[in-house]
Amino acid sequence: MKKLMLLLVSVILTASLSALEVDKNELNSTSDTTIEFINYTGPHKVIDSIAAIKSIGSGLGSQIAKDPSKASSTAKNSKYYVVHAVDESETGKLDADILYIGADATVDHINNLRRIIAAYLSSAYGYSEKDSETLAVFITVYNAVYRGKLDTFKAKYKNVVIKNLSSDNCGLSVNYKDWPGKSEIVIPLFDVKNGGLSTVDTSVISDSTVVDSMKEDDDKNVESRKDMVDIKEREADAASEKAKEAQKEAVKEQKKLEEEKQKTTEAKKEAEEAKKTAEEKKKVAEENPNDKKAQEEAKEAQKEAEEKQQAAEEQEKKQEEQQAVTEEKKQEAKEQQTLADKKETEAQNERKEIAKDQAEVQKKEAEEALMKTEFGVILSDEANMLSRLVKFNIENGEVVKNSPVAQIRNRTVYKEGESFIAIAGENAKNAAVKLVTISPDTLEISGESDNSIAEDSVLVKDGSEFYCVIDDNGKYYLGKFGADLSMKLKSTIQVKAGTPVTVTDGGIVVTDLNGRLRLLDKKDLSVISNTDPSNAK
Repeated sequence: MKKLMLLLVSVILTASLSALEVDKNELNSTSDTTIEFINYTGPHKVIDSIAAIKSIGSGLGSQIAKDPSKASSTAKNSKYYVVHAVDESETGKLDADILYIGADATVDHINNLRRIIAAYLSSAYGYSEKDSETLAVFITVYNAVYRGKLDTFKAKYKNVVIKNLSSDNCGLSVNYKDWPGKSEIVIPLFDVKNGGLSTVDTSVISDSTVVDSMKEDDDKNVESRKDMVDIKEREADAASEKAKEAQKEAVKEQKKLEEEKQKTTEAKKEAEEAKKTAEEKKKVAEENPNDKKAQEEAKEAQKEAEEKQQAAEEQEKKQEEQQAVTEEKKQEAKEQQTLADKKETEAQNERKEIAKDQAEVQKKEAEEALMKTEFGVILSDEANMLSRLVKFNIENGEVVKNSPVAQIRNRTVYKEGESFIAIAGENAKNAAVKLVTISPDTLEISGESDNSIAEDSVLVKDGSEFYCVIDDNGKYYLGKFGADLSMKLKSTIQVKAGTPVTVTDGGIVVTDLNGRLRLLDKKDLSVISNTDPSNAK
């Protein structure tokens, strides 16, 4: 994560955090740029269940699972589809699956995209849930690292893969807004024929560039990296067992080869002797043209010589076939042992790195536990005036924890009880703007209102109650909410979407649909002022 240094003197958090807002232009980065996925973490119009999200991937995978050895693709549609790009005729490079995110897809968080990929791997290739989830993490980071780098893909993948990629969209953008219609997620395949743990090429998706990127996160992705090491160690064990079995088979086949060689030697000897006999019989027949017996013996000797020669040739062919089988087993044993050694070496090296990184994380956590911190608000999107909640070190202004909720509207957050309350979200596809509570422990959304809120609405606190503008299918009303986000009252008149809301001793002042100021009664949000009631509905 980038370390953000607050350069303004921050005001201690009181009832409202508005005063703690800090522009991102006033923050300094103290670390290198890394892969950091930008997700939509606000409210949604419809929240899909995890099972429904996973069913997308499992549905795609079940189609590929029918015959993974052959090139195929799922039905192309406007949301998600897969091209299973394999070609046995080309060697030396990798096959791959390519997951396309269509223009109408609504996935907007990396966790949900990973759920789709994980379910796909389980369905298509039989990976366990845990292993598929680990692979999905690395696959997404790998595709983000190499986003748009078509030449890198060309150097590693077969033509059948490359012809399905484009220079603009290959890989995965770090921004969820760029996913629909612009994503070609490459899943490198190592051993489709035999399946198992090595179906996906774990070495490729966990290369040094990918791991270095993962190490830049606050937790250095230690747990995911541990899980990948575990997969590689099991790959090494499986390959080692296969190497042993292949070596045993190679020994057996070598013995058969020696037997075939002996048979070939004998067959050739017999053919040579038969040929010599035939030549002798032929000479006798030529010297005695009237000797019918000599003629018949010469004929039979020639026939036997030809048969022995054919038998020798057939035996030599069997020897060659056995030679090929033996060499194949020897090569298989060698390849499996090489794979086992490679995976074991990678696992050992990574374990050392993980141990170092884990110690650093623990040291940092210990330091943070003693750190004097406070909560504040910084701009996450200056162009659209969106904000996020952060936890920072009050001594030096360094941000120690960023909220993933980067769509807080109107730069206003209130502390209420054990939570923060704000208006958050955006109106796009399945996204929505709602009143939300944010946990101070995780800085994630812990609850959201049933009602949609106007994008330009202010949020005003009056005691333990909150006022903001409700978006009722394009009509706007002032709403009164409790700290539990339940709506208690709704104004009897329509108001401007961006109306200021002023709490006075006499009531709540708003601007109605026609731009006039209205005073509303706190008890029922009805109009107190004696003006034209034409906007009452």
